[in-house]
Amino acid sequence: MNINEPKEKHQNEPPHLKRALGLWDLIFYGIVVITITAPLPIFGIISNQAKGHVVTSILIAMIAMLFTAISYGRMASVYPLAGSAFSYVGRSIHPSLGFLTGWGMVMDYMLNPILCSIFCSKTMMNILPGIPYAVFAVFFALLFTLLNLRGVKTNARNNQILIIILSIVVLIFIIYSVRYLLKLTGLDPGQFTRPFYDPATFSLPLVLSGTSIAALTYIGFDGISTLSEEVKNPRRNIMLATVLTCLFTGIIASVEVYVAQLVWGQWGNFPDIDTAFVFVAQKAGGNFLFHLLNVSLLVSAMGAGIGAMLGAARLLYGMGRENALPRKFFGAVDSKSFIPRNNVLFVGAITLVGVFVLNFQLTAEMLNFGAFIAFMGVNLSVFSHFFIKEKSRKFINIAPPVIGFLFCFFIWINLGNQAKIAGSIWILIGMIVGFIKTKGFRKTIFTFEAREE
Repeated sequence: MNINEPKEKHQNEPPHLKRALGLWDLIFYGIVVITITAPLPIFGIISNQAKGHVVTSILIAMIAMLFTAISYGRMASVYPLAGSAFSYVGRSIHPSLGFLTGWGMVMDYMLNPILCSIFCSKTMMNILPGIPYAVFAVFFALLFTLLNLRGVKTNARNNQILIIILSIVVLIFIIYSVRYLLKLTGLDPGQFTRPFYDPATFSLPLVLSGTSIAALTYIGFDGISTLSEEVKNPRRNIMLATVLTCLFTGIIASVEVYVAQLVWGQWGNFPDIDTAFVFVAQKAGGNFLFHLLNVSLLVSAMGAGIGAMLGAARLLYGMGRENALPRKFFGAVDSKSFIPRNNVLFVGAITLVGVFVLNFQLTAEMLNFGAFIAFMGVNLSVFSHFFIKEKSRKFINIAPPVIGFLFCFFIWINLGNQAKIAGSIWILIGMIVGFIKTKGFRKTIFTFEAREE
């Protein structure tokens, strides 16, 4: 008998997620979801908002998001389950709050593949202007869905390839930028510190405002925790992968924007604020680097879209298994591929509709609404579980979750009005759904019965 064959007693068990991912699989997945080129699209916006202090904004955001990353890792060590913030808040605070957190995350995760599909479609229109938007929109929505149907390990291999390609592009940009700077004459030492601190333009309120935008660089790291049930040694690896992904992203992002700010030599005055980094690349390396960055951003968005759809399917699985969503559909796992096939198809269908209903800007703003609700919830979960329930008064149970919560709350309250209105409507719908499921909140919205092996 082959020792790798399942034992007879397990043959009648319902299929469940397979633990196949290691630490580096998680790190690759997290970096691709965030994207190694994450600060590039928002470089110009941060520069204008913080008057050139993009590096400082990125670093402050990194420190703050690391506290939230620690909270995610700590909760994953207690509840190594799919569902992420939904499971953490529901188990450590209250099932109803967990449901609303998960409901907010559903909006976040469902919007991310739509955002990436729209961006990829618009980028391809610049490359092949003769083909209409609808063709590319359908293509990318179907592509993301089909790749996710192939299984987790396939995605892990795709992630490794994407990381290598994008790392090479970033290295090429840095080489061209350094070569450009070496050719300049009359550089003074002060110019090398101004991206961090320029006494002529520094303003703490403006830098903090820029930081709230720079935090978008790290959106997606929480997706690592949605794979908790597919990870070897999740109590160790989720914590390490989440923190290391944030740290790596912050360092790489800081290097990218630091070099870009030196090349541009000033803040603002970009031909197009939304694509400012591409014009920096053109200044450093001409049309070759200009087009290379355009293609790279397309590849990066494709990787993020594939990973975002993966995370959305796992989140829906976690909520479906707990019967917060219809268990028969959302809580099912395919017996052959060991993936929540129904959820992948469902997210793919929503993406296909969303690319024709939403625009890029509104989608991005709405995404942040759900993301920071989840971040605040996870920080509160750490405080509730360790400090209140277990009565552990250690520093790690107080400072990281409190600091993480306050920073996320600051970002959340400074979101745009359209995002707040749309997000509030979504949460209101979730409350109505919860009211109906509990028959006027007279019974528990759901109970946690999932295995924690």
